[in-house]
Amino acid sequence: MAVNQTNESARQADGARGFAYAFVAYILWGFLPFYMKAVAHVSPFEVIAHRVVWSVPIAAAVLVILGRTAEIRVALTTPRMLAMACLTASIISINWGVYIWAIGSGRALDAALGYFINPLFSIFLGAVLLREKLSRFQIAAIVLASLAVALLTWHAGSLPWVSVALTVSWGFYAFFRKTLPIGPTQGFLLEVLLMTPPALAYIIYLMSTGQAHFLAGTPTDTWLLIASGLVTATPLILYGNGAKLLKLSTIGIMQYIAPSIIFIIAVFVFREPFDTVRLIAFFMIWSALVIYTVPGLIRKKT
Repeated sequence: MAVNQTNESARQADGARGFAYAFVAYILWGFLPFYMKAVAHVSPFEVIAHRVVWSVPIAAAVLVILGRTAEIRVALTTPRMLAMACLTASIISINWGVYIWAIGSGRALDAALGYFINPLFSIFLGAVLLREKLSRFQIAAIVLASLAVALLTWHAGSLPWVSVALTVSWGFYAFFRKTLPIGPTQGFLLEVLLMTPPALAYIIYLMSTGQAHFLAGTPTDTWLLIASGLVTATPLILYGNGAKLLKLSTIGIMQYIAPSIIFIIAVFVFREPFDTVRLIAFFMIWSALVIYTVPGLIRKKT
């Protein structure tokens, strides 16, 4: 009995610690638009390059402190793992670039929409690529989200490409990232290590041609670009460690924290236009998420 009580207490402690890690990660992601607004005058490509370069020492330091560098050494000598990491690194670079551009161009609402839709797109990917069977609730949620995108397309006269690009890029990144047999922090370090040579080359090119903001613009620009490593690596590392200690159903609910914060910031701080059609579309997306989420929670309790 004492052993069972000890094990249960350990699981509860892990769950509480995992929730704290994931919660802080989602909060940081939610407030990331403020950082992106601060560097909106900097080219998205320059910001991405600095996110890559300055993330390396942070992720490496974490792994050294934890004594978990062995997987990196193995990965760097495994061609198949390197190829898969190159693919995921390329996809996440696209996601970062679209997101940076969206926030800087006053499209934070579109970014929020993209990350609201993402869980439903992941279910769709699982059905198409892995032949996973969809429940009627999941089908209804996907159809409702698709109708919301169609409504926005009709209203704007073009596809909401920012939302779609963020949804698709993050969905495929998560899908392929699962096939990378390495821990979350190790995988992140491997990705940024692979991106570092072109990132450094681009930074050097910008500095040599007088186009760089780093060490050439204001001191604030330089410090903001250095901080890009912190704002990139910190939430990813926290999330990766938190997700290992939490149930999938808990993570499923918590993933709505970040886009909800982005939505609030876009409407009430950045004052982006939010007309009736957008309100209807967002209501359809929120309804789709409820249809998708609630039945699963009910099954967990029964």
